[in-house]
Amino acid sequence: MLTKASSSLKSNFAAGHRPAQRWSAGVQSLPRDTRDTLFLLAVIGWVVVMQVAHIPWWCSVLTAGVLVWRARLALRNQPLPGWRLRLGLLVVTLVATWFTHQTLLGRDAGVTLVVVLLALKTLELRARRDAFVIFFLAFFALLTHFFYSQSLLTAAGILIALLGLLTALVNAHLPVGRPPLMQSARTAGGMALLGAPIMLVLFLLFPRMAPLWGLPDDGMTGRSGLSNTMKVGEIAKLVLDDRTALRVRFEGRPPPQAQLYFRGPVLSDFDGVEWRPLRSGFPAQMALPANLQVAGEPVRYQITMEPNQRPWLLMLEATLEAPRLPSGEARMTADLQWRTDRPVSERLRFDAVSYPQFRHGPAEQVVGLQDHLELPPGYNPRTLALAQDLRREFGAGPQNAPALVDAVMNRLRTGGYSYTLDPGVYGANTADEFWFDRREGFCEHIASSFVILMRAMDIPARIVTGYQGGELNGVDGYWTVRQRDAHAWTEVWLQGQGWVRVDPTSAVAPGRTGSLERLSAPEGLFAGAVRTLNPTLAAQLRDLWEAVNSGWDQWVLNYTQGQQLNLLKNLGFSAPSWTDLAYVLIGVVVLVSLAGAAWTLWERQQHDPWLRLLRRTAARLRRLGLTDHETLTPRGLAQRVRQHWGDTAFAYNLSDWLLRLEAQRYARNSPLTLATLQAEYQQLGWPREPKR
Repeated sequence: MLTKASSSLKSNFAAGHRPAQRWSAGVQSLPRDTRDTLFLLAVIGWVVVMQVAHIPWWCSVLTAGVLVWRARLALRNQPLPGWRLRLGLLVVTLVATWFTHQTLLGRDAGVTLVVVLLALKTLELRARRDAFVIFFLAFFALLTHFFYSQSLLTAAGILIALLGLLTALVNAHLPVGRPPLMQSARTAGGMALLGAPIMLVLFLLFPRMAPLWGLPDDGMTGRSGLSNTMKVGEIAKLVLDDRTALRVRFEGRPPPQAQLYFRGPVLSDFDGVEWRPLRSGFPAQMALPANLQVAGEPVRYQITMEPNQRPWLLMLEATLEAPRLPSGEARMTADLQWRTDRPVSERLRFDAVSYPQFRHGPAEQVVGLQDHLELPPGYNPRTLALAQDLRREFGAGPQNAPALVDAVMNRLRTGGYSYTLDPGVYGANTADEFWFDRREGFCEHIASSFVILMRAMDIPARIVTGYQGGELNGVDGYWTVRQRDAHAWTEVWLQGQGWVRVDPTSAVAPGRTGSLERLSAPEGLFAGAVRTLNPTLAAQLRDLWEAVNSGWDQWVLNYTQGQQLNLLKNLGFSAPSWTDLAYVLIGVVVLVSLAGAAWTLWERQQHDPWLRLLRRTAARLRRLGLTDHETLTPRGLAQRVRQHWGDTAFAYNLSDWLLRLEAQRYARNSPLTLATLQAEYQQLGWPREPKR
């Protein structure tokens, strides 16, 4: 049987009012304990919902079931389950966590346990002490969201949950009765606003330290992105990754989109399946020199790289001078890849200068070029035969290499080859399958097959990986390069020219490197609906959101140790250190504490102007000789005045004024105002105070 409160809730919901009114009436009819419990469960549900993408499916189902069960018990005013059942659920949770994560320790297993334990704790919510445990466990669960994301959207969701938990915490401290939740929410919001300056000071000055957890190893298998190796043919379907890899802001006019090649690892060793960076067998003195020569106008830009746990700097081809980094140094390898002395584990922003017109590598044949002709024996026999046919047709030797490159590019344009993200799994002879059988693939198939054919024709060639293209955000002027823009192109060595970029994918799918047919990840239901109704609005909304999110990244997430020391430089420190930072932090804390103490003293003096006026009157009467009235009410004080001064005009006026002061405070719908009484106070004809 439902309790009277639950029946009242149902009857209110069945009434013929609007949904919002029915919901409000139903909530108001609940007992306070039931209402507060349901509100707390709703806040916990919001905390858990934000973790659904990072916890096992059984954890989401179990947590949702426990919260719904607890809400049902609250509505029906039924007793909570015993300790045996709760212990059984705990054992099931531990076993399931072990089978899922193969451990009970670590980040993922720990988050799973915290979420379930938070839900299970609601099954023993009997006293205020239990509620406080739930509050602080929920606060801890909020922090775990930052293990997976520090985005603006995550921060907004956490702020909502924080205000909800503060509201529940304030409500638990209110006296008995039925204080409205809105009153608790206003108090919680005020507390959050008062704490905001302290949070800002700690954010700016508290020493930045490395996080206590590492970034997850997400793996790039089956997802677009950049890696230091490239396995050809093992991925049957490429899933586009829409995450941001880097953001670029150019000074002046940016280069055409087809020239936006951000250089990453260069791959030269091939074992038939996987391409890797060069491991030469020649002595170091025979290694190929960079010989970078630039021409034309430089392109100046600011680049912001997302953490990738790799020591790579993704910059436009080609960069002559090392950029100045907030920490660490950068160096350029002989194959024009820029690297740092440590992995990029946090968001990195720096300025760079690149030259789209450049030449590099040896102009004449040297021994080191032999590394870029090597092919594993026993692979791709039909591709080797095709190379011999092309050499017989166009000629062999370095002088005929440009004609051979043009012939292969023309074959890609006219041979029925296509660009696809779903080519299926290739066999051992990947180049043979691409050139003669499938005739389709994504950039890794095309680039690998092209380099194999070049080497088979005795033309040195290698694969260059990185990112190509990007999208211009019309709101903030940044170019956004995503993981789906990861690309593989090639370089061939031509006598007299050195290494020359050749992008065979542009011959198969020109739109891949242009601005008309950029790759894009599948849209969600809402985004697809908005784009269908108004494509322009959808693009504008996305640009606006990315601009706001970029500002969050630049000014909040990118506030690093270097930024803190730069702040001290702006404050006048010539060579700031962590000691100076500690001194500044301590000084600010002392000043804020003094300001808080002064504000508290001032508030205490300003507290309750009615009571302050009454105390002022009592103090003046004490100086006139009326004693023993510290605890009297205005009415009692009026009686003492008449007893002391008798039937005088002053006694009559003052006692009447005290009675009206009492009425202003306690009478219902009193027309008197405190300002009027304060003005009359000065006109009461006070006697002269005796000299001391």
